Amino acid sequence: MAALKECYDIVVVGAGHAGCEAALASARLGMETILFTVSVDSIALMPCNPNIGGSSKGHLVRELDALGGEMGKIIDKAFIQSKMLNVSKGPAVHSLRAQADKQRYTRQMREVLENTDHLTIRQAEVTELVVRDGNVVGVKTLSGAEYCCKSVVLATGTYLRARCIYGDVSNHTGPNGLQAANYLTDSLMKNGIEMYRFKTGTPARVDKRSIDFSKMEEQFGDEKVVPFSFTTDSDSIQRKQVSCWLTYTNEKTHDIIRKNLDRSPLFSGVIEGTGPRYCPSIEDKVVKFPDKDRHQVFVEPEGEYTNEMYLGGMSSSLPEDVQVAMYRTVPGLEHVKIVRNAYAIEYDCINPRQLNASLEFKNLKGLFAAGQFNGSSGYEEAAAQGLIAGINAARRIQGKEFFTLNRSQAYIGVLIDDLVTKENHEPYRMMTSRAEYRLLLRQDNADERLTSFGYEIGLISEERYRNFLEKQEQIQQEIERLEKTITGAGERVQKFLEKRGSALLKSGSTLAELIKRPELSYEAIASIDEERPQVSEEVAQQVNIRIKYEGYIRRQNIQVKQFKKMEGKKLEEDFDYMKLKGLRREAAQKLNQIKPSSVGQASRISGVSPADISVLLVYLEQMKHAKEREVDKTDGKKSE
Repeated sequence: MAALKECYDIVVVGAGHAGCEAALASARLGMETILFTVSVDSIALMPCNPNIGGSSKGHLVRELDALGGEMGKIIDKAFIQSKMLNVSKGPAVHSLRAQADKQRYTRQMREVLENTDHLTIRQAEVTELVVRDGNVVGVKTLSGAEYCCKSVVLATGTYLRARCIYGDVSNHTGPNGLQAANYLTDSLMKNGIEMYRFKTGTPARVDKRSIDFSKMEEQFGDEKVVPFSFTTDSDSIQRKQVSCWLTYTNEKTHDIIRKNLDRSPLFSGVIEGTGPRYCPSIEDKVVKFPDKDRHQVFVEPEGEYTNEMYLGGMSSSLPEDVQVAMYRTVPGLEHVKIVRNAYAIEYDCINPRQLNASLEFKNLKGLFAAGQFNGSSGYEEAAAQGLIAGINAARRIQGKEFFTLNRSQAYIGVLIDDLVTKENHEPYRMMTSRAEYRLLLRQDNADERLTSFGYEIGLISEERYRNFLEKQEQIQQEIERLEKTITGAGERVQKFLEKRGSALLKSGSTLAELIKRPELSYEAIASIDEERPQVSEEVAQQVNIRIKYEGYIRRQNIQVKQFKKMEGKKLEEDFDYMKLKGLRREAAQKLNQIKPSSVGQASRISGVSPADISVLLVYLEQMKHAKEREVDKTDGKKSE
């Protein structure tokens, strides 16, 4: 009997956070899309931490939303606690974080997928790529069925040849005991794709009824919930929130860990993969930070209708008996009962430097990659990549130019540029410190930066775009009004300033100048602003930030101009850098390996020095003059 054969525009492999965003983007752009998953019940699974957002990650979710992605909308429906982080610092590092009801999040995303036109969901394991003349033209599944297509997005997460490990136990499964994908790696390697072996881990889940919360610090959400999605009505999501809890490890905990390091697969050599530096296991923390007498443990609910609690900060691969003994030394967990053991998980992923900024493979046309398959970590990083991969898989078919974001436009641009340019020998995690222009790339202005792109691509509706333009117009009008409105040094104003601990006026001042004072703000001057119009909280926030940080923003815009100048100096894709005199051999090898698209990208490659960049700039200048001389000769012959 002949094997099944069906055809689609786009095949997406994997239905985690990357795969969901990729499939939704391509289907919403009119592409007939099929989304493969090893289990339909694992769609948008949150196998580790029960939250979305956090420092820098919240930026990614809001950028994703501004471009037309789904994650922000789903978490607004599925959150049980919400908090804006770093509010004591400047707006550049403010970042939203929401605790999720894991099951509700999965259900909500699955409902969206199942009701999206042009999108088919299929439970099957993809085992092989079908490649012809350097182009990916389809995939095969374990059953032998073949699905022909014009683009493929690989978003396999942590499932490729996955192995879950704790102590002497080693199960060849994906996260949460789900089926691993054991065959696709061989097909990828046959097609010349370089693979890495990475590792991550997760802590135990414990029974809420066995916890003594009186020994822990209660952690509350914000009184006023700020939504992730720019389309969510703030009033509609104000709700009673669920508490989280904070406790700490101690010397007893650390002593148990140290005495059992020989039984840890992480230290015995059983685990081969490289783990995340910025999310280490508790064993790693104890070994690498011996001077620390305690580490934070965040006790977080897995959902609203379950007693499972997540022990954030205590991921581990220690044996089961050691885990029980270790956890029971922590205040509040003395009688804790484990529901699911902590474990480490190893999996195959790619060297992402094989990708272009579009997330298409350089040497396999029509094949795109996203998420932890690209060597990143985190739900948010995965979703952001998935959206870009899905957009570009569709645009390739449409014959349109690929959509990419640079480092000055979005955290998404920083994320992808870091992955495809820099050497990452461990799971990549987004952090605010990675963004050079973070004052411009705030979470509050993601819509201002990216909504127009989403509209042009076709993922933002006409109505949403009109609302966005109206908001921008209100912001600009209010700023102009404040810059023109002068207040005198009258008694009422002076009393106001004195009460606020602000210097008294010697002459008139614009309201904008008053807002720039550290102790004042747009909201603070409302009582002396007689002509103040009714504006939304979002408009008021933008007015305040743009006026207060106007000088800093101007300076960062100047830096961006210089950055764009270097990005604008394009390099030939097929140039052999070994032929360029004056370039160090290491630099030439790195440049030939990565094939940067611009001098700017070349400057960020490890092993390429400022002196090497100078050689590139001289070469480009020489080529420019050579072309100009050629044009002059041609024009001279024409005039004769």
